[in-house]
Amino acid sequence: MGAGGSGWAKRHRRRHVTVARPWPPPGTGEFMDPHVTDNPSQSRFEIHEGEDLAGFAQYHAYKDEMAFLHTEIDQRFGGRGLAGLLINGALDAARERGLRVLPYCPFVRGWITKHPDYVELVPQQDRARFGL
Repeated sequence: MGAGGSGWAKRHRRRHVTVARPWPPPGTGEFMDPHVTDNPSQSRFEIHEGEDLAGFAQYHAYKDEMAFLHTEIDQRFGGRGLAGLLINGALDAARERGLRVLPYCPFVRGWITKHPDYVELVPQQDRARFGL
């Protein structure tokens, strides 16, 4: 994922997604504020720190559904809460688009469990099979 990510990212159209809160807090100077983008050509949401691709959440979109399949953060960026920010941004984008969410990815499912205001994105008839 690392070094080649920034050049690749510049060649592909991405949609910026607003993340609820940057981490670490702005102005701490520790590292650049992360930002989440949708990269539909790769069927994934990406989180970047500056120009570096820090991680992604792979999805499959079909009609009015978005199935989240896998979330991955590069080990260089681990321990900073980026996976949570990534999923927050991805689920906010799904909500804005009126999409139903199928959280096959265990991380996404766990995040929704910890943030019950997002459970409504999962269709009522599918919540039990996802443990929600």
